[in-house]
Amino acid sequence: MIQVTNVGLRFSDKKLFDEVNVKFTPGNCYGVIGANGAGKSTFLRILSGEIEPNEGDVFITPGERLAVLRQDHYQFDDFSVLDTVIMGHKRLYEIMKEKDELYMKPEFTEADGMKAAELEGEFAELNGWDAESNAEKLLNGLGVRSENFAKTMADIPADDKVKVLLAQSLFGTPDILLMDEPTNHLDFKAINWLEEFLINYDKIVIVVSHDRHFLNKVCTHMLDIDFSKARLYVGNYDFWYESSQLMLRLMREQNKKKEEKVKELQDFIARFSSNASKAKQATSRKKMLDKINIEDIQPSSRKYPFVGFTPEREAGKDILQVEGLTKIIDGVKVLDNVSFTVNKGDKIVVLSRNDMTRTVLFKILMGDMEPDSGTFKWGVTTSQSYLPKDNSEYFEGVEMNLIDWLRQYSEEKTETFIRGFLGKMLFSGDESLKKSSVLSGGEKVRCMFSKLMLSKANVILLDEPTNHLDLESIEAVNNGLIAFKGTLLFTSHDHKFIETIANRVIEITPNGTFDKEVDFDDFLDDDVLQKQIDSMYA
Repeated sequence: MIQVTNVGLRFSDKKLFDEVNVKFTPGNCYGVIGANGAGKSTFLRILSGEIEPNEGDVFITPGERLAVLRQDHYQFDDFSVLDTVIMGHKRLYEIMKEKDELYMKPEFTEADGMKAAELEGEFAELNGWDAESNAEKLLNGLGVRSENFAKTMADIPADDKVKVLLAQSLFGTPDILLMDEPTNHLDFKAINWLEEFLINYDKIVIVVSHDRHFLNKVCTHMLDIDFSKARLYVGNYDFWYESSQLMLRLMREQNKKKEEKVKELQDFIARFSSNASKAKQATSRKKMLDKINIEDIQPSSRKYPFVGFTPEREAGKDILQVEGLTKIIDGVKVLDNVSFTVNKGDKIVVLSRNDMTRTVLFKILMGDMEPDSGTFKWGVTTSQSYLPKDNSEYFEGVEMNLIDWLRQYSEEKTETFIRGFLGKMLFSGDESLKKSSVLSGGEKVRCMFSKLMLSKANVILLDEPTNHLDLESIEAVNNGLIAFKGTLLFTSHDHKFIETIANRVIEITPNGTFDKEVDFDDFLDDDVLQKQIDSMYA
């Protein structure tokens, strides 16, 4: 158990937490949510003991081991992959090293023998004889190739480093597991493995994540950090979001009879409970939902931006024809004879295990880069707008305030119109007078979406559109693209984002292009299809 009592934290004159009280118990997974800057990662650092609160206490049951997912990918560069994983259990690793040093002594004394015997006993109690095999199981599950196990961390790919550090945090079955954005840089197979691992984990898991599919799959509770407080809710992210939105709507309908409100809320709870799957974690969550009281549901005070795309004109039948696009960058063939046709109304997710492949394709299609060979042709009735992964050219060194910045891309130039548009994207009052060059990553992306909406294009290309956004903005963008009547090509690592928007998958591999109209979950769950795609990367 881990209990937080009256915790408060201030940074200079900013109050981040005030009288936070929450108890975490075994068998549950807690998703920590909150707007950017609310203090989610800081809260995990308080729980781990890395940050000392100004007030209050954090109590952990004596003898329980706490593990933290590390984000420093260079900290273990001098260690082997297997050793790095085993270091997740600090005491076990210390024993292993101490044993090795004893047995390598040129003169092994009787005292050394007694010490070695003590260490061997503790080693066995900690399941040390299975340490390497258990570490290998975790690495295999996450998709780290066995030939990398003996290499040093400095000599393996960056994507594998992320997986090794994740395996380190999971190693040795810690009693309390703290994870900050564990799905970052993981492929969908690794995320699926992690989800199943955590669903069956009977200890305490506390996780910060912007991955809504992940939060929905593994979480039994949501801890909402808002206005310096932390409130615990039963259920996964979707239950928290939809229930808070429903309550907010009901509160606005002042004339609605109380009995009708209660009935609607009861029906909502029952629907979520009955939809819980048979998985262990979901079954546990269903039992909790069955016991929830109407009074436990409260509206969120979060503000959501408005994202909506209205094309100026409807596109005709011909949208885009791509024939044999090939591009070599720094000696690497990034695109190799890529061909496909985009149809009216398609919402296509473009996948590749090489992120550069997707970005280069979009740059070529938008005329920002020339292909080495091949052609593409946009339909004459199409108009295109593009959100690049790297938006720095739009903001670096730009001293204009947001009103003047957005005015560049608007046919309507009046300040009233521009301010109104910025207000929809949560830049109200003096916020709209900020200089473009000092915006945060999330603010820049919201500005780019404002630019996209003003373009009134009927074809939109988006390269990792949820990067840097908080959950509120991701929800808004997600809903806006579901409602979009035009044609869409996009890249993303967000499972729910893809699943709820895409009706077609194009995966570009070194040995051909996979292209199919298919539900994204069906695409991932089709083992035969996935093996076919794996072979195309061989």
